[in-house]
Amino acid sequence: MVVGVISDIAKSFDMSIAIVGYLVTAFALVYAVSTPFITIFTSQYNRFKVLLTLMVVFIIGNTLGALASNYAILIVSRVMTAMVAGSIISLIMTFATTIAPMNKRAGLISWLYSGFSIASIIGIPIGTTISTNYGWRNAFWLVSVVAIMTFIALIFILPRDTKQVKSTLLGQLTLLKDSRIYVGVFAILGSAAAIYGYYTYIRPILTDTLGFSLGMLNILLFALGITSIIGNQLSGRIADKSGITKMPQIFIFEMFLLLIMPFALNLKSTGLIVLLVVGVVTSLLGAPMQVHFLGVAEKDYPQSLVLASSLSSIFFNFGISLGSATAAALLGIIGLQNISFIAFGYALLTFVLLVVLNKILKRNPVRESH
Repeated sequence: MVVGVISDIAKSFDMSIAIVGYLVTAFALVYAVSTPFITIFTSQYNRFKVLLTLMVVFIIGNTLGALASNYAILIVSRVMTAMVAGSIISLIMTFATTIAPMNKRAGLISWLYSGFSIASIIGIPIGTTISTNYGWRNAFWLVSVVAIMTFIALIFILPRDTKQVKSTLLGQLTLLKDSRIYVGVFAILGSAAAIYGYYTYIRPILTDTLGFSLGMLNILLFALGITSIIGNQLSGRIADKSGITKMPQIFIFEMFLLLIMPFALNLKSTGLIVLLVVGVVTSLLGAPMQVHFLGVAEKDYPQSLVLASSLSSIFFNFGISLGSATAAALLGIIGLQNISFIAFGYALLTFVLLVVLNKILKRNPVRESH
């Protein structure tokens, strides 16, 4: 949501969009750092009760953002919500994957990722509209209301008890020593940095660079959200059919798109087409990598299943932090139109890591997950 209201927050506090863009960086960094610690610490307790407790913290933190009188308080609000958001997502992912039959897992994971995209499709345009017409604080209030509704729904939907394998801290962290895991998580990090190397500033790209009106902004953000849903659904099919073996070829295409983006942005039509296609392509890694992590954990590290389910979101947010920070630091040097060159560099790194990971899997394959 913050991505869609950065410009309005900047005006409210009389700050540059580059500085306010660090809200995205701060959230992602805290999310990535705190999630593994909270996930491991709470793994000894009932998942249902832990999830509801974390939801309460999220609601309080987001409401603080709506009440923030200055940038510092807004940062504190984002830190509070970031601290628990990752564990909330990993617990929901764990509930879903432990309940679902094995042959439905890839499809379910792709729908979960699609759910996040649907939330963005609805949330970002609505948040942007509310921010533009009624102030950005009301956009935060909307999130708090939705979070409260989600809290109530979880009480009625989720089982109170699920099978949990007890383990020590070191026992759970053993998962991270596996090359199939640590190469994979850095690939996730690189892919997220590639996305947010340009997407952090998608609103000014659409309005300032391409020249679309504020009235068109919500329609365009909606369209970009649709591409993410399409990408996530294709991601589930890729996870079922070929896993991560085809991902290096996909990243070659992504790098091509990021290279031509600055030139495409000279025209509204070509710029929008490239942004829409990139929106599909950048969503393709999610389900194959999530299925990969869960497969490794189930086969060799069952005590680390919740941690494994959180790895994608943890390192994706490290990547968001890295990509958005790099973009903020270099925005004044290379300019908004050339911002995708930053994304290209991270996409190239991800391509190399995926090639390495596929070589590792030839020597040490993961049990099929369907």
